[in-house]
Amino acid sequence: ELYDRGLQFLIKTQNSEGGWPSNHRGAGVPGMAVMCFMASGEDPNFGMYSGNVRRALRNIIKTQDKQTGYFGGSMYHHGFAMLGLAEAYGAVDDRNLWPSGPSADQLTIGQSLELAVRCAVTSQKTNSMGAWRYNPSGNQADTSVAGAVLMGLLAARNAGIEVPDESIDKAIAYFVKMTASSGQVAYSGGIGGFNESLARISIGTLVFAIARRKDLPQYKQTLNYLRDKIQGGSSGHGGIEYQNYYQAQAFFQGDIDAWDKWNKALVRRLKTTQKDDGSIDGSQGTYVGTTLSLLALAV
Repeated sequence: ELYDRGLQFLIKTQNSEGGWPSNHRGAGVPGMAVMCFMASGEDPNFGMYSGNVRRALRNIIKTQDKQTGYFGGSMYHHGFAMLGLAEAYGAVDDRNLWPSGPSADQLTIGQSLELAVRCAVTSQKTNSMGAWRYNPSGNQADTSVAGAVLMGLLAARNAGIEVPDESIDKAIAYFVKMTASSGQVAYSGGIGGFNESLARISIGTLVFAIARRKDLPQYKQTLNYLRDKIQGGSSGHGGIEYQNYYQAQAFFQGDIDAWDKWNKALVRRLKTTQKDDGSIDGSQGTYVGTTLSLLALAV
């Protein structure tokens, strides 16, 4: 019921262009919304949300620079847009995505995703840390943006798009370097967890798991830290919804019993914070708060 009410809010507020009137301008919000609709279990081609899914996908593809593959806004948007496209790739029938069929500027989901992957890989090659910052030409890196882009790349790879192993290995090496033996994950700069951020620690746990690197000591260190702070702790910048989104997935990949306990508390919390219209406010605005909260539940 929580989930369905959240989806009803997204349906009512989707604009004619297929996007949402969020303060965050970019393809990230429709990317997250696509994942919310896809996770509902309804058929994305013929189910009750199929029209919303197609409009959101068209919105994502329209915002992409067809030369560079960049979705604009920031590399956060780029990562979440890739993730949304990767979820849709192979599940949504491209033949009825565009009313008049695919064309030079109306790419298929696969074409758009391949372009986006190339943009992320190219951006990483010029980055001194072997990861990502807010824009494609950024030379510094941080674990929050890098997590969004790396999850997009891993999802694309899992969907069957070619992603160079070297790109994944370099990004994982960056996360290893940024993880302290305590399990804390630094934001940017050198090694060490300078302040507690359960969001970043969850990102670390998740990328190690999805990259199939559970053999790394850093994976166990980050997961143990999350277990020790199963309730409470500091989310760091990004807010509690951002933390919930990553923590749900980190626990689900790492410790199903811990996830079960944590998830029950999440459901109790969201029942008290969800508004009458189905939305859930957050520090990044209502649309980001709602989509991230629904995706935390969807696990």
